[in-house]
Amino acid sequence: MARQSPQRPDADEPELDDTTASTAADEVEVDRPAADRALWDELRIDPVEIALPAGTGFTLRAYRPARELTPTDVAERDEDDPFLARRQVVETEDDEEVVILDEEFAALAAEEDEDADAEKRAGRRRRGKAEAAADEDADEATEAADEDEADEDEDEADAAGDEEVPVFLTHRGKLLLFKTPESLVSFIRSGAPNDLSQLDSWNELSERVEPADIAPLDEDTYELDLVVENLRGGHDAWDPTLLIEAGEVARDLAYALRLPAVLDMLSAGSSLDDLDEALRSSVNGGIGGFLGRRRLKKIGAQTASLGWRTIVGKISAVVDWRD
Repeated sequence: MARQSPQRPDADEPELDDTTASTAADEVEVDRPAADRALWDELRIDPVEIALPAGTGFTLRAYRPARELTPTDVAERDEDDPFLARRQVVETEDDEEVVILDEEFAALAAEEDEDADAEKRAGRRRRGKAEAAADEDADEATEAADEDEADEDEDEADAAGDEEVPVFLTHRGKLLLFKTPESLVSFIRSGAPNDLSQLDSWNELSERVEPADIAPLDEDTYELDLVVENLRGGHDAWDPTLLIEAGEVARDLAYALRLPAVLDMLSAGSSLDDLDEALRSSVNGGIGGFLGRRRLKKIGAQTASLGWRTIVGKISAVVDWRD
């Protein structure tokens, strides 16, 4: 339907047609991302926005080969909270604070994985019998195979060193989150110690960055504060994009912040990894999408929401909020 004006324009005033107006808007939208992204593309660092139950903040993330990075030092963090890996405090719907242990999630997940574990144990028993029956020639072959495997492990270690891994704006095992772009830029320029300062492009960033540059792309904006609520809504309410993106940033944060419990909960074969794979399949068309949606129906909403509540709690526990 054509847009109608409440009053007829004066004859002396030139009319701007919709094409002209839309073209001007398009030019603004096209020019701005190019200007905003030039700095980040050149320095290979990205601004990131993360929403948590305590609020929303800005930080930075980069990907570099693992051999080039020194992991964040978590000694002070773990001394401050020796039980950090096993506990978290969350608020219930009744505004009561309760302690949630990882074992609570593990118990539910274990019920789903019981058959798989039994099969693995049976496989180990079969391998044990086969090894016991091996003769001398087989032992020699095994020794040769072990040498080859050692060489392969060395090659894999070299490959792992070349693999790009995430690093965030962190310090002593804490994720630094800033409530405004101005406060983030002020910190970058201050020369304060942080784990991103080991990057060769950090000094240049500190000289060139402006508050207007802190404009994360849509794919670098994560709403972890909505994940648990969305999962509680049941299978029909699950938002694949929200949940898939949450899994991606949670894995990155768990690696960069050295949170092994979170990595385990999201590792291949875990119930939450099964959820992630089913969500990714469900957004596809055809038979793959149908099978993905069917798999989602088999995933317990309670297990998924409890697992993610634990993950969000663990990440929140290692955030250092900055104004």
